[in-house]
Amino acid sequence: MTAWVFDMDDTLYPPDQGLLGLVQARINAYVVEAVGLEPQEAGVLQRQFLDEHGTTLAGLMANYTIEPEHFLEMVHDVPMDGLEPNPRLAEQLMRLPGRRFVFTNGARDYAGRVLDRLGVAHCFEGVFAIEDGDLTPKPAPSAFRRMIERFDFEPRSAAFFEDTPRNLEPAKALGMATVLIGDGRGKPLGDHIDHQAPDLLDFLSDLTFKDAA
Repeated sequence: MTAWVFDMDDTLYPPDQGLLGLVQARINAYVVEAVGLEPQEAGVLQRQFLDEHGTTLAGLMANYTIEPEHFLEMVHDVPMDGLEPNPRLAEQLMRLPGRRFVFTNGARDYAGRVLDRLGVAHCFEGVFAIEDGDLTPKPAPSAFRRMIERFDFEPRSAAFFEDTPRNLEPAKALGMATVLIGDGRGKPLGDHIDHQAPDLLDFLSDLTFKDAA
């Protein structure tokens, strides 16, 4: 491997730290206000958007007139108090031979705040956020191609870590090694997943590397 690409939310930190739940609550509130539905109906619509478009934002843009920048600012305006700094993760990331990147459907400013809070911002050469793909999210193949072009690496010599099974499919199709972090939340796994691990830190800690000849 010469490149290591990581999803961020619920991958670089455990889901039980609750940060993505805070974002989810703000997304639900935004959908209620923007669409004019009751909270339960808005939740159903949001899940439909996730399944059909990859993100709630993409679904809203395809079906309603909204301001994407306002959406991203509002839903990512969450406190980071529950997110625990992780110096051990930073150590394991820095141990990886090659270049390291973050590929997230989150907003750029939000990603910076998360990485700073975790104490791992210095571990990554670059971050590809939703704005960098012109708001086209994973799992769209075009988002992967743009990310690879931006960072200029060979996908067949790269590994991608992600907590959402379907987001690993385009990576596998491009030749990347794929690692599912977590249990996939009951979603179908499939043979596009090369490895699975309950926790990123444990997986990285178990990796061994041969010295180059």
